[in-house]
Parts: sequence; structure tokens; C-alpha cells
Amino acid sequence: MAAKHTLNVRNLEALGAATLATLLIEVSSGNAVIQRRLRLALAAAGGAETAAQEVRKRLAAIRRSTTFIDSARRKALLADLEAQQQAITGPIAAADPNLAVELQLRLLELGEGVLDRCSDSTGAVVGLFQRGVDGLANLARSAATNPEALVEHAADLLQENGYGQFDGLIPALAPVLEDAGLLRLQDALLERGGVDRFTMEQIAQGRGDLEGYLELFEPAQLAWPGTAAEVAGHLLRGGRAEEALAVLERAAHASQLMQAEGWHATRIAVLDALGRTDEAQQHRWLVFSHTLSIPLLREYLQRLDDFADVEAEERAFVLAEQHALPLAALQFLVFWPSLSRAARYVIEHLEAWDGDAYAIYEPAAQRLSVDHPLAASLLLRAMVVFALARGRAKRYCYAVEHLRQCERLEARIDDWQGLESHSSFAGRLREAFGQTWSFWQLVER
Repeated sequence: MAAKHTLNVRNLEALGAATLATLLIEVSSGNAVIQRRLRLALAAAGGAETAAQEVRKRLAAIRRSTTFIDSARRKALLADLEAQQQAITGPIAAADPNLAVELQLRLLELGEGVLDRCSDSTGAVVGLFQRGVDGLANLARSAATNPEALVEHAADLLQENGYGQFDGLIPALAPVLEDAGLLRLQDALLERGGVDRFTMEQIAQGRGDLEGYLELFEPAQLAWPGTAAEVAGHLLRGGRAEEALAVLERAAHASQLMQAEGWHATRIAVLDALGRTDEAQQHRWLVFSHTLSIPLLREYLQRLDDFADVEAEERAFVLAEQHALPLAALQFLVFWPSLSRAARYVIEHLEAWDGDAYAIYEPAAQRLSVDHPLAASLLLRAMVVFALARGRAKRYCYAVEHLRQCERLEARIDDWQGLESHSSFAGRLREAFGQTWSFWQLVER
């Protein structure tokens, strides 16, 4: 049982309303975001229209603002917008779905203006508006909103889509607008100056108009693997697998085809749909041999007869160890996982590890550290040397921890297999990078 001083709902309720109210006033002092949340809660207690007035007032204030929102202010902006969103989709929607639709539209209409004056390097702000599109669709369904009433608003939003915040609007609203509404939306966009190809594709898809969708593509466009995969996917879902395969073949000789994951995934799905399972399996193995894709190998093995998968898995290990890209081989062996092979591979390819690909090296070292401390140490050393040699100051705090991990692993290494011990490595590191004071200060600290 939690102690009475633990912060949880039950213990806070025991303080009583008066004490909590006093604490909230104290905590919210000087914090505009919390104050707005409290005002919203008070307004919601007064009914949907009272809450709606509070939301309208805040959205209008955000619309009028011209202040640039840098990264330091972005968090407060997000909290503010999230609070309005929660009020709209929560108590207001529960009491009056149509009112919630109106307010959700007002919130979405802020998108272009907010993003114009916002530093959004993380994509969090545009993501909020993208999620808001789904929120609008859900509210419109709940309110049984007249499609005609949505069309003009949707057209206005699509005209102000400079950051892609409304790219998902048509797919989200398609079930609400239905065929007639989508056609009206197309007309409304044409009246406003035209419809781009992306929007036309979405409208055709939303209407289930496969022929109209196909007419949007010139033969030359289907020579691009990504475009061919998209079109073939729609044909496959429409029960036209043979045509889908023909479309895919138009891009079969494109450069960099092996990197086009969507094309290969679609081709495999089409071959399976046509009952050409042997060809699908051959294609899975072909792509795996180039990419060392773990999901693709799992699919391949799952379709083999009993015991045949064991032999195939062994062939996959051999193929990985002979792969031209050591980093790809390391990633495969570690995350398959086959840690014993991975450890041996790390030691045998010592010169291949430059320490740059942190997202691969770091988790690989952590996994190997349990039973293969020598291999883990080699990867950790590589990351330390990379950070120092390239002067990557932002990585120094991680490099210090990696160096400490090497020191801890040293006690568990019985056989260095002719490789440099940790104490020797650490001494050589200080000799080579002794002038990098900021790093060594972190080490000493």
C-alpha cells in the first residue's frame, strides 16, 4: 500500500477541496498555461457553452498573436493547444457534438498562422494539427454533420496547407463526406484556383474510383519504384493483381531499386496473391541478401517446411557474415539475435568500427556486454574515439559513460585475445586527446 505522503489521486483527495484550491492558486501563480487550464476546467463546470466561450476567446488570442515562438516557448504553446483540444473533444463534445465540430474547425484554422511563426524542428506542432484532423473526423461522425457543411471548411483548410498539416484531411473525412461530398470538395477546390495531383489522388481513392485514380498517372511516372508500388498497391486491393504486377515491372530496372522497400514489399504481396508463392519466397531471399532485413527473413522462414527453417537460418548467418557492409552485418547479428556470432564478428572486424552510427553501436554494445564483454568494449571504445577525434562535444557525456563501462567490463574479461587491455587503451586515449579539457573534466567529475 502506498504511503500517505505519496503523490496519487486518493491521497490528494484526502486533503480536501479547500486545501487543494489553495495549492492550485499557489502553483499556478506566474504560470499562464496552468492558469488557462484551471479557467477551462471552471468553464467546463458551467456547461458546454461556457466552456466554448473560453475556448473561442483563447483561440482568438492565439490567432491575433504575432510573437515568434522559439524552441524555448514551443512547449508552452503545445500545452496551450492541447488544453483547448482536450476541452473540445472532452466535455464540450459530450454535451454538444455540433458545437465541438465548430470549435475543432477553428482550432485547425490556426495551423498555417501558428506554423508560420513557430520553430518546429521536432515536428511536434505540425503533429498536433495532423492529429487534430482525425479529431475533426471523429467529431463529425458523432455529430452526424451534414457533409455539405464540411466541404467549404475542408476546402479552406486545404488551401492553407503549406506545412503538410492537413495532408490527412481527405482520407479522414472521406467516410463522412462520401462520394457526393468528395466531388463537391473537388469542385470547391477548382473554384479556388485548382487541385494538385496529390489531392486528386486522395479524392479518387476516397471515392473508390480506381479507374479515375489510374488516369492520373503518366506511363513515365510508373518507372519510379515508389510511384509504381503505390499504384500497384491500389490495384492489388482492388482485386487486380495481374495488373499490379505489370505496373511493378515497369520500374523493375530503375536505379537504386534494391533500396525501394515499398516496391519489394508490394511485389511480394502481389506474387502471394497470384499464388506464385515460390517466386515470392525467392524474392524475399533476394532482398534479404542485399538488405539483411530481419522482418523479411522472419517472413521467409515462417513459410518454410519444418526443419528447413533451421538450415535456412544458418545460411542467413553465413550470408550476413560475408556482407559487404560490416555495420549492416553487426546490426543483423545483434538484433536477430545471434550474440555469440555477433561478438566473434566484432572482434574479427575490429578495424571496421568507426563509432559514428550511435543508434546501432550503443544498443549493440549494451546487448553484448552481458555475456561478451570484450566485443562490447570494442564498440564502446569506437564511440569514445569517434567523439574525441571529431570534436563532437555533445557526445562527450555519453563518451565518458562508455569509457566507464569499459572500465567495469575489464574485470570480466579473462582473455583479451591479443587485443589491447583497457588500461593501455585509456592511457593511449589520454595521450592522444589530453588537450580536450572539457572531456577529461567530465571524466574526473
